[in-house]
Amino acid sequence: MLEPTIGLEIHIQLQTRSKMFCSCKNSYGDPPNTNICPVCLGHPGTLPVLNWEAVKLATKLALALNCKVNMESYFARKNYFYPDLPKGYQITQYKNPLAEDGFIELRNGKKIRIERLHIEEDSGKSIHTEDGTLIDFNRCGVPLAEIVTKPDISSPEEALFFLQFLRKIAVYTGVSDADMEKGNMRCDANLSLKQEGSKKMGTKTEVKNLNSFKFLSKALKYEIQRQKKILEQGGKIHLETRGFDSKKGVTFLMRSKEEAHDYRYFPEPDLPPLKLADSFIQEIKNSMPELHWQKEERFMREFGLDRKTAEVLCAEKEIGNFFEETVKFYGKPKELANWTKTEVLELWNQGLKIRPESLGTLLKIVDDGKLSRLKAKEVLEEMASSGKSPEIIMEERELSQISDEKKLRVTVEEIIKENPDKVEKYRKGKKGLMGFFIGEAMKRTEGRANPKLLNKILGEALKNGE
Repeated sequence: MLEPTIGLEIHIQLQTRSKMFCSCKNSYGDPPNTNICPVCLGHPGTLPVLNWEAVKLATKLALALNCKVNMESYFARKNYFYPDLPKGYQITQYKNPLAEDGFIELRNGKKIRIERLHIEEDSGKSIHTEDGTLIDFNRCGVPLAEIVTKPDISSPEEALFFLQFLRKIAVYTGVSDADMEKGNMRCDANLSLKQEGSKKMGTKTEVKNLNSFKFLSKALKYEIQRQKKILEQGGKIHLETRGFDSKKGVTFLMRSKEEAHDYRYFPEPDLPPLKLADSFIQEIKNSMPELHWQKEERFMREFGLDRKTAEVLCAEKEIGNFFEETVKFYGKPKELANWTKTEVLELWNQGLKIRPESLGTLLKIVDDGKLSRLKAKEVLEEMASSGKSPEIIMEERELSQISDEKKLRVTVEEIIKENPDKVEKYRKGKKGLMGFFIGEAMKRTEGRANPKLLNKILGEALKNGE
């Protein structure tokens, strides 16, 4: 039986203000070719100057990934010719990277080892049109951290978990926003098949530029089936680089796979060795924030949440922080968690934000019986879109919950009087009709009836005559 062996190469753009070797702005979405200079365009006679902030961020990421940081590392030139690489080479690290020998641990205790983490500069961006190819050099020279795993991944599911875990670490440490849609995090996957239990690796293919979690999973699943079919028919897998067509859901041949010697690596003559001090490493360790998995454990411990809920709340740093801030205004973490992971998260994904104190106030109003949960959802949406306080929205839309017993009794008596047949059926044992009476009452009060009080009044009224 054939089993997959997968290794990942991930590029993460570091969240610095300027580029890796020049002072040009590191900014996404600016007009094409506005953040460029002779250095990042590779003009003759220009010299690179290392961005120290990029080194700090990459070191922080390495420590969060349990890597051994090398106190001395070196830069190299990786030579290849492509339109979006103006120098004809990329400044990167080769034999002596910034860090190596790290790992990420899965839920089942399995460790995915990280072979190396090195820093380098990004290339420009090719924009293909019907009339030709345009080049935007704004991205050229942006600092990158490249993470290369060992071939320890055994399934597309494990690969997906690793990439999602890595993204959370990048975001929580402040190293990058790791937004795959913006290209701030990109992934290449190396995959081969071998006989189950065998130590001999199969010939691998590399699938390039997977820019979403969904595409990573789909590309790996397709490539596993493609290689299986070839091997089962007696064919051979060739060492090659493939792309992924997201519309068709298939991989396609791009070129024969390059080897290291094809790039003619040699030491970068314009940059000295990168030497780090013990005090620098200690400073980074002292500034290390709480990571997502640590926050999950704390939420479970402090707030009594189950693991699944904690994972949802901590999946995005902003949501976790929002939840924790709101707890200060509303002291029922489990109830708050239910709102946050459903209604709040849905609005958040639409780009609508809510202030912690506003949500806390809204939930207190619900607890006090002044607003139904159904109407509270409407208020929440209005709060997110307008920024108004829940009290103002309730006043403007006349949404306050009806808790006047006399008013509700009048409504209930009207419903009973108008539906004698259903009342009789209820009193003869068809208790499911209670839902009908509640629905009618809610309809007539526009959802504002106090549910507890309404149930009490309906129960009493329907019981009479039994």
